[in-house]
Amino acid sequence: MSHIVYILQCADNTLYTGYTNNIEKRLVSHNGGSAGAKYTRSRRPVLLVYSEPARTLSLARKREAVIKQLTRQEKMQLIGHKKMA
Repeated sequence: MSHIVYILQCADNTLYTGYTNNIEKRLVSHNGGSAGAKYTRSRRPVLLVYSEPARTLSLARKREAVIKQLTRQEKMQLIGHKKMA
């Protein structure tokens, strides 16, 4: 099973970083379900602006932690470097 680390752009222009094994389902939950992150519930709609694969859950969690430590400018550079297809 592969995992995905992702960045969402919220309606208030903030960025949210997370990981999942089903990006389509997770995006639906962020945008309307009660299972979405508390942070994104009041900032809908959200838009998927970046994703990258991770071979294992452990690697996905580690990569998420690294991305969360980046400044907004660094995250924007990352997003610009590897936009969603």
